[in-house]
Amino acid sequence: MKQSIENKVLSRIYGKKRGWVFTPMNFLDIGSRMAVDQALGRLTKNGKIIRLSRGLYHYPQKHPKLGNLPPSYEQIAQALAGRDNLKIQPSGAYAANLLGLTEQVPAKIVFLTDGPNRKVQVGKRTIVLKRTTPRNMETAGRISGLIIQALRYLKKENIDSTIIVKLKRRLSNNDKKTLMDDVRYAPAWIGGIFRKIQE
Repeated sequence: MKQSIENKVLSRIYGKKRGWVFTPMNFLDIGSRMAVDQALGRLTKNGKIIRLSRGLYHYPQKHPKLGNLPPSYEQIAQALAGRDNLKIQPSGAYAANLLGLTEQVPAKIVFLTDGPNRKVQVGKRTIVLKRTTPRNMETAGRISGLIIQALRYLKKENIDSTIIVKLKRRLSNNDKKTLMDDVRYAPAWIGGIFRKIQE
C-alpha cells in the first residue's frame, strides 16, 4: 500500500515539469495526509525531490554546471497559494525590483493574494502571502498590477521623470495599452502616471 502511494506521488511529480514547487495538498486525492507526508519524506531522502521548508517541496531543474537550480519566488508563492484558482500579485519592494526600479532584492518577498495569509522561510528569505481586497486583485498577473504595486511602494513624492522614462523604455506598446485598459483600477495619482507612460 505504502509503495503504491509513493509511486503515485512520484509519477505525479514526474508528470510535472522540472522546477515544480508543491505541497502535500497536491496529493491528497492519492492518499491520507500522513501517507503523503511519509512518501514525500522518503522521496526527499532518496534525493528525488528537495524540501524547501516545512510542507514545501521542489522538483528542481538541473543545470550541467550549477547542479540543482533554485525555484523562483513566483513558483513558491504559487505553491503556497495552493489551488491554481487563487491569484497572486508581487507587491512592495519586490514589485519595484522586478521592474528594475530598485536594485535591492528584499529579504521579505510579499505577494498579495485572494487566498489565506501564509508565511514561509526559504533559505534566508521570507515569502509572505498577504490577503487583500478583490479590487487589489483585479489586475493580478498583469503588468498594470505589478506597476501599481511598485509605485505604491515607491510613494507619490518619490516618483520623478527618471522612473517614468525607465518604465516607458521597459514596456511594450501592448503593455502600455494594458495600462490604459486597467487605469480604472489604479488610484488617481497612479492613473496620472499611467497616462504619462502612455504619452
